[in-house]
Amino acid sequence: MVALVLIGINHKTAPVELRECLAFAPQETVEALQELSRGPAVREALLYSTCNRVELLMAAEDREGAVAAGRRLLAARNRMPQELLEKSLYVHENDEAVRHLFRVASSLDSLVVGEPQILGQIKEAYRQALRARSSGVILNRLMHRAFFVAKRVRTETGIGGHAVSVSYAAVELGRKIFGSLEGRRVLLIGAGEMAELAVEHLIRQRVAGILVANRTYENGLDLARRFNGRALRFEDLPQALAEADIILSSTGAPGFVLTREQVRPVLRSRRHRPLFFIDIAVPRDIDPEINRLENAYVYDIDDLKGIVEENLEDRLKEAVKGERIIDEAVIRFRQWLEGLEVVPTIVALHRKLEAIGEQELKRTALARRWGEQDVEAARRMLAAFINKTLHEPTVFLKQQGHRPEQTFSVDFVRKLFRLDE
Repeated sequence: MVALVLIGINHKTAPVELRECLAFAPQETVEALQELSRGPAVREALLYSTCNRVELLMAAEDREGAVAAGRRLLAARNRMPQELLEKSLYVHENDEAVRHLFRVASSLDSLVVGEPQILGQIKEAYRQALRARSSGVILNRLMHRAFFVAKRVRTETGIGGHAVSVSYAAVELGRKIFGSLEGRRVLLIGAGEMAELAVEHLIRQRVAGILVANRTYENGLDLARRFNGRALRFEDLPQALAEADIILSSTGAPGFVLTREQVRPVLRSRRHRPLFFIDIAVPRDIDPEINRLENAYVYDIDDLKGIVEENLEDRLKEAVKGERIIDEAVIRFRQWLEGLEVVPTIVALHRKLEAIGEQELKRTALARRWGEQDVEAARRMLAAFINKTLHEPTVFLKQQGHRPEQTFSVDFVRKLFRLDE
């Protein structure tokens, strides 16, 4: 029987320093899935890489081979030693893999329970798997069920009903540093979705203005128009630091966008006015050494946990309802998956009896010199006989689909009727 295997790391098991080493860009995701699918162990695969997790979902008949292939793929990122990865890695199989995926898609496993961004990221990962042609019958069905379950959890519970998100947590941190945010100037670096949401929250706090710096100036210009702000060229970042109070960064750059050496001279000219950096990028954009400078405050995505936890109580109560929805969905998917093993056996059994019946029908018709009408009448009778004869075995096998005996029953029927010969 096909096994489902999920292997990965997330914000609970690994710090941002390790997660950023494993981050996959979209094209890298497609290439990794194609490489994995070429191997003998994995039948289907899907990979999602976000700021809080990197997870690989596989359908495979060789469970151990799939786990080993997944470990090798993740360990190969940035030549990371496999021993370091193993400490943070988790592996879920079958029901637990399905449950984990459903919880992730429903935002029950997020840093901020109920945040809506994760579902869009999972959908994008599915699109990448379709591009790589690494998703087949099983993962196609599983992903569509995940989307359906996530929608149910969001509409039937209140997990998204409170103002709690990573972007909101960033605003809360800003308030702790500055008190009121009114009149402060914001510099947005890049165009990440969470950073844009944080800017929207900041605008509601009556900040004085928005500066936008993007590597592609035209994109920055479009974003600046949305926020009634001003676009800057990327090379103007050091000068913009003298003007801004809050820097929100969310780019896809492989290294630091701002370093301690760039920020140090700016702080002298600011005359002790604090500078607040919110780094929502993975890999990180802001050099953590900046935090050692006086009146400079750097927070990365892991630092937002404390603020987030203060606002989670109501959502966690609603999450219990979501867990019940997921438990039901896991059982239903397992029944469908196990049914995949039953259906080919039932079809093969019908075809074998039909082939035997057709052979005997031709022999009898020839011996008795039946006409076309007689042959057709006998063929209809034969089809009805086969359907009625196999009705009870079919019901029995389908009922076994969610029991441990299912594998034994299917194997017994296939051997009894020699369906694999």
